[in-house]
Amino acid sequence: MNKLLVGASRNFSSSSTRNAIKTITVVGGGLMGSGIAQVAAQAGQNVTIVDIKPELLEKAQKSIQTNLGRIGKKTFKDDAAKVENFVRDSFSRIKTSTQIEDGVKADLIIEAIVEKLDVKQELFNKLDQLVPEHTILATNTSSISVNAIGEGIKRKDRFGGLHFFNPVPVMRLLEVIKGEHTSEQTYQAMMEWGKSIGKTCITCKDTPGFVVNRLLGPYSAEAIRMYERGDASAQDIDTAMKLGAGYPMGPLELADFTGLDTKVAILGVMLEKTGNPVFERIPLLERLVSEGKLGRKSGGGFYEYDEMLKKVE
Repeated sequence: MNKLLVGASRNFSSSSTRNAIKTITVVGGGLMGSGIAQVAAQAGQNVTIVDIKPELLEKAQKSIQTNLGRIGKKTFKDDAAKVENFVRDSFSRIKTSTQIEDGVKADLIIEAIVEKLDVKQELFNKLDQLVPEHTILATNTSSISVNAIGEGIKRKDRFGGLHFFNPVPVMRLLEVIKGEHTSEQTYQAMMEWGKSIGKTCITCKDTPGFVVNRLLGPYSAEAIRMYERGDASAQDIDTAMKLGAGYPMGPLELADFTGLDTKVAILGVMLEKTGNPVFERIPLLERLVSEGKLGRKSGGGFYEYDEMLKKVE
């Protein structure tokens, strides 16, 4: 984490003059949105988080402060004054609003809202009319076509994908997605900005699931089906992949972490776009979602999150 923090500060100072991305707006105050805002603020950039729900903005602010405190303690050890300064300085760069108009004057606007095509299209169509000419628009979609999301906007050359991974402050990867009309200048600006916030950036064309989710989807789906069939317990499946394959988190733990509702949405999109039967619906997964068991964010999914992990019977 120390290397990430130091790298973010160093890269920001060297690359911001090239790509001119110094202010960003994140639309969506959930886990992904707040994480993106945090890493940008850590790197010295001014950030506006926009969400229509004030309670989400309040939750995002508390989460960011807590995370900054943890990073500060790891970075500066027992130097309480430096920890306090780091948290204060980083947090001071973040403001929030429930009005999209308050975030339009930014060099880069990143959408991190619900994974629904029509909702994303509506947002970008509105932003296209409001933002300055130089502004780059980007979607954090994990599975929907970047080209489809930006179909109705005029600035297609200044539009692309920036796919982060959860938790954003910890995960080092950033998938930079080139849409059909994304200009080379926009692509380079997104790549440099990703490096400026301490991320390792890879490039992928607008293909279903991009790189990670195209590979992770079948793996995760088969793990859930194994559990559904009773082949092994959730804990044994996760332990097997952590100790047998060296994964830091098991597939069912990961599903709970990212959200089971998100998993259902991704599988649906991937099945529609690829026709691969590995992405077909999973009754157990849909049942858990229908019961409100969405994973960590709801307090329970494949595991229950109270004082200790417990298997969902």
